[in-house]
Amino acid sequence: MPRPSRVVLLLLAALVVAGCGREVRSDDPAQPALLAPPSQAKENLGFPEAATKNTTRVPSTDPTQTAAAIARAVFPDPARKPRAVTIVDSSDWRVALAASALMAEPFRAPILFSNGTTLPGPSLDALRVLAPTGSRAAGNGQVIRVGDVAQPAGYKATDLAGANPLALTRSIAELIRSSRPGTASDIIIASSDDPAFAMPAAGYAAKSGDPILFVTKDEIPPETRAALTALSGLASKPRIFILGPSKLISPAVTRQLRRFGTVERTGGQDPVTNAIEFARYRNDTFGWGVANPGHGMVFMRTGRPLNAAAAAPLSGAGSYGPLFLLDDAVRLPQPLLSQLLDTQPAFRTDPVAGVYNHGWIIGTTESVSVAAQARIDALLEIVQEQLPGNLDDPPTG
Repeated sequence: MPRPSRVVLLLLAALVVAGCGREVRSDDPAQPALLAPPSQAKENLGFPEAATKNTTRVPSTDPTQTAAAIARAVFPDPARKPRAVTIVDSSDWRVALAASALMAEPFRAPILFSNGTTLPGPSLDALRVLAPTGSRAAGNGQVIRVGDVAQPAGYKATDLAGANPLALTRSIAELIRSSRPGTASDIIIASSDDPAFAMPAAGYAAKSGDPILFVTKDEIPPETRAALTALSGLASKPRIFILGPSKLISPAVTRQLRRFGTVERTGGQDPVTNAIEFARYRNDTFGWGVANPGHGMVFMRTGRPLNAAAAAPLSGAGSYGPLFLLDDAVRLPQPLLSQLLDTQPAFRTDPVAGVYNHGWIIGTTESVSVAAQARIDALLEIVQEQLPGNLDDPPTG
């Protein structure tokens, strides 16, 4: 069998995807990180696991590696560097989700994970290649350190402090507020108790820059209350959006939140439908409102909040689309099938003139199987509109 050409190899190197999560380092720091399986059949070069015509997979099982790879995929051009990167400890998912908002304007700071005060290899490699230029909104910091995390040498840092995780989410919200003087924020309220319901907030925060704050079922923690007080101390009150059902965030909390601004609730009764309802929700300028074709989308299994934070830059740049969740490695849940059918692109005469969907698959084939990926691919594909006269051609979905 002939060896692949250099052009093919370079194209493959541009993918931030492949098999099962082993990091492959390049001698050229300008090249994106590759995630490749230990062995790969030469006949298929990793496809369809790595990518299909409508999906791309980031195959790591490690959120630290996933965040590093995605940051480099979102900022692959050395001439268009991020302004900053946000370094977050991987020990608390609430802080990680809240920090996703710093991907949005004016910070443009994708997340990298720290292991306590140590910066793991994938994060350090990504930081060196990304070479952030400095964010004016963060005091010209190249690195936004959230809590007691690694402090890489040679980079100007802006530090956000807090005595506990919810205090750190307050500090993130206050940094966002300081970057928008005189402007009332939309605020996302998520459950501090169940990460599966909070996961979809990360991608939207990365797009919008809206802060994420956390409550328990029946209480607003003092750190969240203090953040709400600061955010509501403006001429116009903020709009507060609760993500999740009343069984998770009670009506009593809703009543307490109304002291700080107007309150709306969105979401569903389980993590899968909660993500779908949030993706479809739109209230004036808030929400994805994804009910039609022509979107980027992110897919992963439930219960992986650090991966939701790691993948959030995909929703905050380029792809601009919501997170959808699977509760099984092989079977797509019926509500997700219905959502994808609702948003499947169609054309009448020429697909070139149509709009397109694209999906990012986060995780190995053990968490989202090739069979599930293939089904997602088929439901993202543009198909011919079924009009009288061509009913003999069944729809793809």
